[in-house]
Amino acid sequence: MNNKTPELGLSAAKHLESAKRIVIKIGSALLVDEVTGQPRHQWLNALTDDVASLRRLGAEVILVSSGAIAVGRNRLGLTKQNLRLEEKQASAATGQILLAHAYQEALARHDITVSQVLLTLGDTEERRRHLNARNTLTTLLRLGTVPIINENDTVATSEIRFGDNDRLAARVGAMVDADLLVLLSDIDGLYSADPKRDPDAQFLPVVSEITPEIDAMAGEALPGYSSGGMITKISAAKIAVGAGCNMIIANGHQLNPLQNILDGNRATVFEASVEPKTARKRYIAGSLKPLGTVTVDAGALKALQNGKSLLPAGVTAIEGDFQRGDAVDVKSLDGREVARGLAAYSHHDARQIIGLKSSEIEQRLGYLGRDELIHRDDLVLS
Repeated sequence: MNNKTPELGLSAAKHLESAKRIVIKIGSALLVDEVTGQPRHQWLNALTDDVASLRRLGAEVILVSSGAIAVGRNRLGLTKQNLRLEEKQASAATGQILLAHAYQEALARHDITVSQVLLTLGDTEERRRHLNARNTLTTLLRLGTVPIINENDTVATSEIRFGDNDRLAARVGAMVDADLLVLLSDIDGLYSADPKRDPDAQFLPVVSEITPEIDAMAGEALPGYSSGGMITKISAAKIAVGAGCNMIIANGHQLNPLQNILDGNRATVFEASVEPKTARKRYIAGSLKPLGTVTVDAGALKALQNGKSLLPAGVTAIEGDFQRGDAVDVKSLDGREVARGLAAYSHHDARQIIGLKSSEIEQRLGYLGRDELIHRDDLVLS
């Protein structure tokens, strides 16, 4: 079977080449040698060479990396097949340091700074924790780092038992408005059946809609360190495309797996029908119940209509009980609903900064918060 089939890999190559914010998920089976339990340094160096190339093309890159438990258990001498929960957590705590160091060394060859972020699925679901994580990640990207993300396996017991980094990577992609998620796997894409068991399985280069027939094509994960399988990858695709993020499944076993995609190697693209910002604004407008109201003056209303953020200086009144990250309605002086957005302050703090210039917020609140009461990326006009 020829894996380098331009007509089958062209769509994936175009998506990767044009993406400006990319989340890349790396599975344990790719990163960790199953026999020795050590990171595959040659493979990791080749991957980070690809990451550096994407950054030179102008892309921001986040890596979601499995492998902490697999590396840590080897260092701790836990070689038995099935580990108890507390042994998995101990392995994760040990292995995460080793993996972070391996990534740091590999990316330092390109003078790229690494940052480490440990998340649970709860951090991506609960509104205020989601907002904190989003702000941290976008700040790290703005400062030029490559964040390395893993589940916080030392505390997230349910994620160790049932979780996987495919879905975590998809949630991260949705959180940061990524336009592409790449799942590097042990298979080069989606087939009509498991190609390891069915030689007549047909390869699907593009999936424009996840139908029940697509769901039925998923198979179980093969034995080994990996906890994922095609089932989790299709679940991840549903999360990603629902947030306006395209997703690629590609074989990661070869060296330079991202360059292989750019070269036209076979890969499957799950295409989103909307852009990330559009999907996010639809979510704000239609899925969140507003917990308060912010009334703005005529100058602020005009600024909002021109695509600006809502600053405290243009706010005349605050109603309701809401916390940072909650949805609020924005009304004009005559009571018309003109927008809906996510508050950057609680109702208590918001009331204290009504009418203030951004430069006056820190003195009033005693801490340096955001300049905006509602950022334009978190606001939808009615």
